[in-house]
Amino acid sequence: MKILIADKFNDQLPKDLAKQGHQVTTNVADLADADVLVVRSKTKATAEYLAPAKKLKLVIRGGVGLDNIDVNYCKGKGILVRNTPEASSPAVAELALGLMLAFARNLPQAHASTHAGGWEKTAFEGTELLGKTLGLVGAGRIAQEVARRAAAFGMKVIAYEILGAAPEPIKLVKSLDELYAQSDYLSLHVPATPQTEKLINAAAIAKMKPTAVIINTARGKCVDEAALAAALKEGKIRGAALDVYAKEPPEGSPLVGCPRLVMTPHLGASTAENLTRIAARIGELVGELAAGRLKA
Repeated sequence: MKILIADKFNDQLPKDLAKQGHQVTTNVADLADADVLVVRSKTKATAEYLAPAKKLKLVIRGGVGLDNIDVNYCKGKGILVRNTPEASSPAVAELALGLMLAFARNLPQAHASTHAGGWEKTAFEGTELLGKTLGLVGAGRIAQEVARRAAAFGMKVIAYEILGAAPEPIKLVKSLDELYAQSDYLSLHVPATPQTEKLINAAAIAKMKPTAVIINTARGKCVDEAALAAALKEGKIRGAALDVYAKEPPEGSPLVGCPRLVMTPHLGASTAENLTRIAARIGELVGELAAGRLKA
């Protein structure tokens, strides 16, 4: 089979696929006769993008979520769609904890100040995660990984999960309003859907503690960026730490330059270990397709 790797992965992926006997290409012009398309976040596999792909049997997103793939178009064309959520969960969970720690201990500001020659020990007094309540919007794979790590820091972990089930140490609450009211840190772990678009808006923020911190490593469209920017500038919440944005890069976003805001450039799945796990899972999916075991 011909496999088009449209985005940047580690060097092992094309080698592993070639060992399976497949033809591997990174030239997007080869989409027309590719059997498998492999993407991460950069490539938007829209209906227009996929239209030339007359032989395509499978689209694989190396990561969590499928919002950059036109799943309905693929379904109509009989093209299978898969992602690799299990592989990415530890990396995203660790980043969520990292963002909490960075915010709590003023690490970005302290780093910049010290590099500039400062020694401002009292200026960057922080707070601890110990004893704080972490609220999770969603209790799926990544949220569960976050919960286990947060519990090790001595945090109380609560969540609102529409499916109504979650393992220890997560304690479920009955509504988002209850979650908003109780959380010191609110971390998003839901996909981008019509139901979750701008879930964190002015009304939601008004229900949070003035000391609350919003963490988003899920999808940028889940946050109303104008409402969050206004809340940060007006001091309605303590702050936020974001890895994802409605538009990436977030050029022109009202969030750029906001006070009490930590921003990273969608690093969630970007670890060497995760890219190795993703490559292994992609190889398994391609092998299952070749063996006729991958079904809709």
